[in-house]
Amino acid sequence: MTVSGAFQEQPDFREPPLSIEGVAAHWNHRVDGDYYSQPGNLFRLMNAREKQPLFDNTARSLRGVSAPSIQPYIEHCSMAGPEYGIGVAAAAERIHNA
Repeated sequence: MTVSGAFQEQPDFREPPLSIEGVAAHWNHRVDGDYYSQPGNLFRLMNAREKQPLFDNTARSLRGVSAPSIQPYIEHCSMAGPEYGIGVAAAAERIHNA
């Protein structure tokens, strides 16, 4: 069920601007569509010992989720980096088939 207008911008409820060497206000995160470079860059900084727990934890969080729902998630991981998507897919298959 959706409520009409539930996810509309509500400027009246913004936090007031903060004075920090000038004025800081609300950042509209919808300004650009680059949602993948920052997580991809962080992933590429990780070594193999750090990546495997990420794959495994992500796969465990998908327990009980249907395969048709997992696939788009893996595609999003792949947009951050192909190795990330491959790692999550392999861990999901291993953990869900165990």
